[in-house]
Amino acid sequence: MDRGSWSRAVREFLYGMTSYEFAQQAAESRAAIESLFMLAIFGDMLGVPVLPPYYGLRILPFVVPHLEGWKRRVLRERTLGDDHEHHLHGV
Repeated sequence: MDRGSWSRAVREFLYGMTSYEFAQQAAESRAAIESLFMLAIFGDMLGVPVLPPYYGLRILPFVVPHLEGWKRRVLRERTLGDDHEHHLHGV
């Protein structure tokens, strides 16, 4: 094992030990906030009239690539504990 791969392995180990869960939590929080934003702006696509469609039409060109994935995520069937089943807080 040469020095470069050894130092990389140590860096990845320390990252996993100290920062990995924080990075995962930040990504989950960002996804949740993005879903709420999309629901507030484009909720009428799902039958939830929240804002006048004028604002949604102004933002529409920027979010068209994300609409299909968002609809799939929001309309996916879930159970109560799906969001936090892998967290080991306090263990």
